[in-house]
Amino acid sequence: MAVVVKDRKKALKWYTRALELKVLEDHGHWVVVGSKRSGMALHLCQPSDYDPHAKLEKGNTGIMFRTGRGMTRTYQRMKKNGVKFTHPPEKVEWGWYCTFQDPDGNEFWLTPEG
Repeated sequence: MAVVVKDRKKALKWYTRALELKVLEDHGHWVVVGSKRSGMALHLCQPSDYDPHAKLEKGNTGIMFRTGRGMTRTYQRMKKNGVKFTHPPEKVEWGWYCTFQDPDGNEFWLTPEG
């Protein structure tokens, strides 16, 4: 899945440090982070490579991360890593969730597995 970022190098540092994702591919202009265990991968797409006036579309990406570590434990670890949460963990009718943003304003969901 592509995630649009302003600066690929800064985004790469954030995704690997704050979310603890691994670099799966790095070809300069093509960078992919993710988890080999889960098979999840994010392409950090920098549109200014092609259009210097390209604008970011901030907000909900529709991308959901699932954690098997426990919601509270993962939330606390991510906060410690500097992740900005836009909605703290909450139990609703269908289960637990929270939302967080990357430095470019892309918003993601976090839910427990199962």
